[in-house]
Amino acid sequence: MSAEPVKKYFPQLSQQQQTQFDALFDLYKDWNGKINVISRKDIDNLYVHHVLHSLGIAKYLRFVPDSLVMDVGTGGGFPGIPLAIFFPEVQFLLLDSIRKKIRVGEEVAQAIGLENVEFVHSRVEDEKRKFDFVVSRAVMPLPDLVKVTRKNISDKQRNAIPNGIICLKGGNLDAEIHPFASIIERYPLSNYFDEPFFDSKQIVYMPIH
Repeated sequence: MSAEPVKKYFPQLSQQQQTQFDALFDLYKDWNGKINVISRKDIDNLYVHHVLHSLGIAKYLRFVPDSLVMDVGTGGGFPGIPLAIFFPEVQFLLLDSIRKKIRVGEEVAQAIGLENVEFVHSRVEDEKRKFDFVVSRAVMPLPDLVKVTRKNISDKQRNAIPNGIICLKGGNLDAEIHPFASIIERYPLSNYFDEPFFDSKQIVYMPIH
C-alpha cells in the first residue's frame, strides 16, 4: 500500500519524503503485529486515519526551520513521525509514558532514516525543556494538557502564530474547551481533506503566554 492519500494533498513532497511515507505501511503493519499501537481493524486505514490526520497540523501551520516541537503521548509516533517527515528542518521530541510504544516509534524512525526526532520514555510532567509548540492527538482533555505542558512553551517566538498547543480532536468539544473559549481557535479538518473520516475532526489551537 502506497501513501497516495498523502501525495494527493501534499503534491510538493520530495522523492525522499514520498519514499519515507510509502514505507510506513509495511513498517507499522509489521510492528503492530508485535506491539499493538494501532487498532488491528484500523491498520489498513493507516494513511487516512493516522498519517493524513497527523498532517492536518501541517495544513494549519508550516513550522519555520529550527522550530522545536514536542509530541505528547505520541504512542507509536503520531502525529510526530508524519510531521517530522514533512518538516525535515524542524526538531521533534516524541514523548510517551509507555516504553513499548516508544520502541515502535524509534524502530520506524530508524528504518526510514528520520534524523530530526528524539524519543523519550517519560511522563510529560517530568520533561523540563522548552518548545515552540506542543502537539497531541486526543491524548488527554485540553485543560489537563494545558496544565502539564504550559511550563514547556518557550517565550521565544519564531513562527507565524504565537507559541502554544495544537491538538487534533474529534467529537463534541464544547465542555472541554469552555474554560479557554475566549482565546482558543478551532479549524475543521474537513476544510482541508475530503474523506468522510474528517467530518468530525478538528484542530484546536491555544496560544500560551
